[in-house]
Amino acid sequence: MKNIAALALISTIAIVSCNKKETAKITKFDPKTGKTITVEVPADSVAKVEENPAIKDSAGIFKQSFKLEKGKTYPLTTYQRDTKTMTDPKGQTMNGTSESTDEMSFTVNDLKGDIYDITLNLIAKRNSQTSQGKTIVVDTKLPIPKEEDLKMIWNINRALTGNKLAMKMDTRGNVISITGFDAVYTKVANSVGSIIKDKNQKESVVASLKESFNEKVLKDQFMKNLTIIPKKGAKIGEKWTNSENADAQGKIKVTSNYILRSVGNGIAEISVTGGIPKKTEKQNQGEVTHSLSSELSQNGTIKFDQNTGWITNQNISVKTTQIETISNGKESQSMTSVSNSSVMVNPTGK
Repeated sequence: MKNIAALALISTIAIVSCNKKETAKITKFDPKTGKTITVEVPADSVAKVEENPAIKDSAGIFKQSFKLEKGKTYPLTTYQRDTKTMTDPKGQTMNGTSESTDEMSFTVNDLKGDIYDITLNLIAKRNSQTSQGKTIVVDTKLPIPKEEDLKMIWNINRALTGNKLAMKMDTRGNVISITGFDAVYTKVANSVGSIIKDKNQKESVVASLKESFNEKVLKDQFMKNLTIIPKKGAKIGEKWTNSENADAQGKIKVTSNYILRSVGNGIAEISVTGGIPKKTEKQNQGEVTHSLSSELSQNGTIKFDQNTGWITNQNISVKTTQIETISNGKESQSMTSVSNSSVMVNPTGK
């Protein structure tokens, strides 16, 4: 069988004309072999690229900017599905699946200089969990759940959606400001007030929301989603690496390795690999040793519209494995947890 990875060829496209028929000459580069092949395809099979696109090269180095249209709305829907399997020391397994969707969009109101005036529309939220044949769903597009313990979640999510925030972003993708949070906090406080009568509990809910839903959190999220190519630019086949904390103490780092696979046919495609190397921690208590090993791997692609610079699709698979073992030197017992996740942006299919 042919090596599938070897078929993931990096492509650049140049349009050429012949006397009888316009064609597109496609040059594909295989980073493993360093060889290139060139084939001709009908030009009408190639997407139109503007003369001065948002993602363009200069001397072979591609840089990302944004060329968004005034009055147009751009989607940013995030979706994550986690399937977790736990295996106990006797070999018995338990499975569970959770899904979450956050639907939002960005409407461009104006462009002054190099600063976009954008309305951020918070549209809908959906969460679901399936375990042991039972599924529970909290969806802001559906009526309030009948279960008492789900009504609070639905009320908070419903109060979060249907809101608009004001955002300023420059043409290079730097988010300058996001405002309008106070109105959302007030809406949430009023919503939970119909369920929670205790003032301290209500304030605690709003305080918790402020920690997870604020300008800094959204800025960080959008910077990660909207701009991937380094500011200095990148060549086809070039690799760069980002690292971020995976825990609050900063002791564990998750590494993302990016490669600019291709720019052409209206799409810039970037591959993503990396994760957290396997790490084992041990603690001894007398004759008993407790060990915990964990590792994370990721693999996928991110695609951007070459003309506008906007993200069109992301599909990254993440696998997390954790093994907990207790041993007394003569015998041991292990509990294994394996989580397979799909992390998507603007998913075309789930």
